[in-house]
Amino acid sequence: MGGFAAVNDDILQNILFRLPASSFASAACVSKSWNKVCDRVLTCPKLASALSLNPSLPDAVKEALDKVLSKPIRPQFAIASIGLQFSLEAAHQIITERLGSKVPVVTNAACGIIGRDAITNTMREVRWHMIPAEDGSVSQESEEFNRGIVLIVGYLPGLKVDAIPLLRPKMEHRVTMVDRFMMDIRNYTVSVSGSVIPAGVIMFGDQHIDLTPVLAELDCVMPEETVIVGEASSRFVCKTARNSEEYNPDLYFFDALALVFAKDKNKPPGIGETRFHATLSTGVMPFGPELKAISVTAKGTECSWLTASMNGYHQILDSQRLLDDISEEMDDEAADLYIGVIQKRPSSLEHEKMKLRTYLAFYEVLGGDEEYLVVDGVGIKPGDTFLFYHSDSATASSSCLNAFEKLKVLKPAASSSRNPYSNMDSNGGVFGGLLFSSHYRGETYFDSFPIYSNFPGTPLAGIVCNREIGRDSTAASMWQEAKEESPARCSLHVCTTVYLVFVYVPPARNLYIN
Repeated sequence: MGGFAAVNDDILQNILFRLPASSFASAACVSKSWNKVCDRVLTCPKLASALSLNPSLPDAVKEALDKVLSKPIRPQFAIASIGLQFSLEAAHQIITERLGSKVPVVTNAACGIIGRDAITNTMREVRWHMIPAEDGSVSQESEEFNRGIVLIVGYLPGLKVDAIPLLRPKMEHRVTMVDRFMMDIRNYTVSVSGSVIPAGVIMFGDQHIDLTPVLAELDCVMPEETVIVGEASSRFVCKTARNSEEYNPDLYFFDALALVFAKDKNKPPGIGETRFHATLSTGVMPFGPELKAISVTAKGTECSWLTASMNGYHQILDSQRLLDDISEEMDDEAADLYIGVIQKRPSSLEHEKMKLRTYLAFYEVLGGDEEYLVVDGVGIKPGDTFLFYHSDSATASSSCLNAFEKLKVLKPAASSSRNPYSNMDSNGGVFGGLLFSSHYRGETYFDSFPIYSNFPGTPLAGIVCNREIGRDSTAASMWQEAKEESPARCSLHVCTTVYLVFVYVPPARNLYIN
């Protein structure tokens, strides 16, 4: 017996590890013994990411795809974020054709991208600005600088992944099928894991849809250990691995999408566990007295006009004078202004309807007059209390350092050795990161710092968002502790960066780590 038949498994494994993904997939089909060796190469989970700022869409997508597929990987999911001047549909088609029909792919339009350059391997953080001309068209300068892509592809043995949409029938424009969305997530998780609890959920919401009530329901039904992160307000297209008839785009709008990660009940022996860890870096600070909404008028689904008084008093405040006083007091004239509203609402789920849950919801302040304060969005009710918040660079900087410290505890011991066939140490650890950063934080922050500095060389991708999703119960803690109330939950943020890291626990350590 000669040739490759005489090569021992260790040498063959070393050779296969150096192949690009397509050649590796072909090698796995050569024989049962080769397939077994290929399985050994991919025993550990793997993420691959790449960024390209090539102004040509086909070239940018090709550069990113070539990089993430330059080494062995069996894609289970992919997330692509592209510049606002790229075609979503065209980019999505190129990616799905390259990755195959069975891989859930989400492609969304981002306000900026974060990651390592596919060509130079340097870390880049890019925030784009759309500057319309007087006639409403986009300037040539904006067209040149709003082009690029960051792509992340994942292989997570021991987990199953699929994309589940939040549907709205095209014949009933105002009815979003939240109950079905929750049930679809539950049914999928049960079908692949035997449990109703997914390990993690990455959400993407349509820019014309308010995800606040949907996220409140998710937070209500999902246990604390389920990590929920994402981008709440963008344009996206997706491909699911599920029955296309079940989610027929001719019959439904996709108001949102959930990438659901669930434990595989058929996980083979010898496979460890992938865990999700998330933390936040906020960039807003509350100030001023607590106010109460007295009357609220919603203008369609776009904005709300409300009158307010100081909590405990009846006199209606002059909103214009209030805003003028705030403007004079604020040191940073460019700071963004919001109200953070404490909302006590019953769940729409049948068995939870009698139980009030407390949430913090943010609304951008648009202006006001002598009587009304005008804010972006709807959902405020008379009697809701609120504080003003403003974007604050010092808060953003200190909370970014706090996020760094929280992730630092996941670093491996200094004595750990590297696994030559994975992105991590032999004892497991962080093997990839994903972050969702607000474009309102500006260009003065290095938002990838908490992951990039703690885990150098680890694959990392970031999306610059309009609204960031991340579960949190500390946003209003100081405010509520003063009133001896339980903390309000907050899942939809402003001026925040949400960090998600993927952690691998080898099978031998699963017995000792909770």
